Amino acid sequence: MSSMVFERLCQIVGTSELVTMRRDLNDFSEMVTPLFNPQAYCCVMYSGSHREGFKLPDSDRDSMFWPKTNRVIWNLSQSQLYSRKTLILSDCSQSPPGFVLLQLLFPATTLIQIHSACFTLHGKEYISSSAIRNNMSPLSVRPKCRIHGPCSSGIFRGVEFDDAYCFASDFWPPVALAWIDRCQSWPSPHVVDDIFRNGCQFVAIEHKLGNHEENEWRISFSLAEQKLVYTMNHCQFLTYGLLKLILKEVIKERIEKSLLCSYHMKTAVFWPIQQSLTPHWYPENFLKCFWVCFKLLKWVYEGVCPNFLVPENNMFLTNIFGESQRKLFLELYGLYEKGMALLLHSHSIRTMITTGLCIPGLRMYNSEDDEEIVFDLNLFIELRSNNPMFIPTRNSWFEFPKIMETLMNEELTNYQVLAVQYLMVNNLQSTPFLLHSRCANTAENKLMYKADKISRYMLKLVEKIGFFSDILFLVMYYYKTFRYMNLQKAKIYFAQPYIMHLHYVNSKRYIEAFGGQTSESKMSKL
Repeated sequence: MSSMVFERLCQIVGTSELVTMRRDLNDFSEMVTPLFNPQAYCCVMYSGSHREGFKLPDSDRDSMFWPKTNRVIWNLSQSQLYSRKTLILSDCSQSPPGFVLLQLLFPATTLIQIHSACFTLHGKEYISSSAIRNNMSPLSVRPKCRIHGPCSSGIFRGVEFDDAYCFASDFWPPVALAWIDRCQSWPSPHVVDDIFRNGCQFVAIEHKLGNHEENEWRISFSLAEQKLVYTMNHCQFLTYGLLKLILKEVIKERIEKSLLCSYHMKTAVFWPIQQSLTPHWYPENFLKCFWVCFKLLKWVYEGVCPNFLVPENNMFLTNIFGESQRKLFLELYGLYEKGMALLLHSHSIRTMITTGLCIPGLRMYNSEDDEEIVFDLNLFIELRSNNPMFIPTRNSWFEFPKIMETLMNEELTNYQVLAVQYLMVNNLQSTPFLLHSRCANTAENKLMYKADKISRYMLKLVEKIGFFSDILFLVMYYYKTFRYMNLQKAKIYFAQPYIMHLHYVNSKRYIEAFGGQTSESKMSKL
């Protein structure tokens, strides 16, 4: 049964290779974005379920923004390391564990939006988290947003998003130093060192029981937690995925206003991994691993959910208590008494379990051919959705080669190399039309001839290294330049039976044409 549930989760969440591909392309998108806009005043970091490698229907896209000109320090001696930054001093002496006040050290040199969010306490200038949410939240970037916690939330192009404005520190917070000492078995020392060197962020949300309502900031370990999720093996990651499914399809369906969230599920996986509560994380032991994590929801009975990096921060303290705590516990205990039968309440895996019980020995995984098609579909969809749009301008002819040179000097994975190729194709598609429009009104035939020759060369290169459908750009160029006889080639190409269109493909013909080939060779024929 464990292997069957594991295989079903691979179908829902993704195989190990598919999750790795998503993460690589998400990392690439975050790496490339600042190259297109080096003058932006904010750094951007993607987080949330989508960044972790999930592609569930409710996987949202979370982004964190922080100003390049500001850095948070923990003591004044660290100020010697900065010369061109406006410094902010973190004060955790007056706040609960995991929360701080932020003192602005040099108000005259900071952004007006930050300066206007300051308040005075004991003769010092502090930054108000509630005022920052109003002054510098990215509400104007996307339409129809609402404030949700420290974020601007909404739906953009059919995908839920959470945008959070924050501040960054290059130093690991003293309150989490005990976590470094706790990492004896997991994660590995080089991961711990990487997490330690990347510091943390501060998001604009206060502790409801703190002494400074609307002014405190919560320490965010989003980057550290992302790296921890990346170090999970696939069994651990799918256990996290199954807990998310149970939360969405079982717990929240039974409780009108569930106080549990995906972050609690992630915490319930982190603790058993580090404490080696179940040393054998592999498919044949999958349900046992899930059960160990699910039983940790006894935290609801105790009213204590210790944050993984700052255990003194009880994440249940302000919202799970009293009558709501009692109702939530009774519901969870009812599920606990059902044992593994609780999985039957999840519509995503119910059919698989009942079928498997009726037909012992049934294997639920797809054939190798089906897996290849599913992977290719997801790869090409992710390439299109994660590649930042490069809008050509007059100066982009000089900027883009520099960007490509920068990328080629990076240590890229195979999927990221494919993303670079697709990024180049996007630029080669657009530039010929921009070039043609600039030369169309000139009287110099020689200049027009050169521009036309360069444009056709670019679009033929797109035909060779881009997606199959990219030949349409060459077709459009021929039509724009009155070469109608050359349009017949596209009709022949698009009549091929193996063409993949969105989610539609003739599986048999596709495997006959491309089975076992590399992604690079497939990309130019689809």
